[in-house]
Amino acid sequence: MSAFLAAGGWPEGMVLFWIVVAMFGARNAAMAFNRLADARFDGLNPRTRGRALPSGMISPKVYWFFLFVSSGLLVFASYMLNPLAFLLSPVALVLVFFYSLTKRFTSFSHFWLGLAISAAPVGAWVAVREEISLTSLLLGAAVVFWLAGFDVIYSCQDADWDEKNDLFSIPSRFGVGRALKLAGAFHAIMIGLLLVLWWEPLLDWLYLLGVVGAALLLYYEHSLVKEDDLSKVNMAFFNVNGCLSVILMFIVIVDCVWI
Repeated sequence: MSAFLAAGGWPEGMVLFWIVVAMFGARNAAMAFNRLADARFDGLNPRTRGRALPSGMISPKVYWFFLFVSSGLLVFASYMLNPLAFLLSPVALVLVFFYSLTKRFTSFSHFWLGLAISAAPVGAWVAVREEISLTSLLLGAAVVFWLAGFDVIYSCQDADWDEKNDLFSIPSRFGVGRALKLAGAFHAIMIGLLLVLWWEPLLDWLYLLGVVGAALLLYYEHSLVKEDDLSKVNMAFFNVNGCLSVILMFIVIVDCVWI
């Protein structure tokens, strides 16, 4: 979304290519570091002890190798984009790595995750225009509250376990019921920020329709998860948010390119 808004239509082919490569590198580096940082806790948690690292299916050395290769891929892709993107690439890595440590000292680690992922729209704008704009920051802020909201929902599964093992989260601090209400508030703020973005000159009525659709999907997401029934958390966390992001991206691209 950010790249197409920054370009005022289709970004240059190679710019779009290196944006995707940078995203691929950053995402994989973040996931590898997260698995390494949480390996001890994952091995103790019944929900996660079957993951590759705590179960012994893959050695830590493989993860470290994958981490360094993926990080290098992000830095190289940023270098291929422009000097500002290259200069900011270590900042992006610090953001995505630091999130994995935040559950050890703050209940608001969900916002650190949102902040880490919010680097994507800001970085895409930098990749196209070599600047940071208000539009990219608005998109980034929307991402912060979107991620915080659905990460709170996902964390409800581990509320009791986190509390017993001195890990911090909104569900473990405030209880699952209040956490779900806070997640709903975060998503309401996200929709508000997306509505503010409607004043972007490139966005027309189709974008507004997309935001309404996103709001309906989020309402459906919250209807799936109850304080006394978390059986559909994975569907809410993965499926609904996956559909929401792809649909909204497609609508923005159509709005930028054809309308």
